[in-house]
Amino acid sequence: MKMNTIQLMLALVAVAITSAITSSERTLANGQKSSRVSELDGTSWQLVKLQGADDTTLVPDDRSKYTIRFGRDGRVTVRVDCNRGGSTWRSTRAGELQFGSWSMTRTKCPPGSLHSRIVTEGAAVRSYVIKDGHLFLSGMAAGGYYELEPLTIQKRTK
Repeated sequence: MKMNTIQLMLALVAVAITSAITSSERTLANGQKSSRVSELDGTSWQLVKLQGADDTTLVPDDRSKYTIRFGRDGRVTVRVDCNRGGSTWRSTRAGELQFGSWSMTRTKCPPGSLHSRIVTEGAAVRSYVIKDGHLFLSGMAAGGYYELEPLTIQKRTK
């Protein structure tokens, strides 16, 4: 049986619409579907500074020791000085950020580390904005924000 031209065109349109809907969905680490693709998907950042609500500014001794990676699968991984951790994340609307329960290694970091402060306040982050190429995370109960820059992986030359 042959399809006429109109039936063929309608079938192609239906396939295109189905593909568009399916490609905008992603499966999160917890098995749930998310139809919103966030600008954070697949990005990696390193800490520039932590600005406290009391106007104190804390700057890491080495930015690469404080990183966050937002996976496209709804997982997030972090390095907080001498410890590493992970959770789930989602952003159901622009500027909103939600994390699940965190798992974290528990190595004692050296004096001067920002580890304790970040672990205490960082899980409470609820919002973000990307401005001038930097990521700003805020929403902690104590106030303040984190400023991060894109993490660039340096290629080694022989």
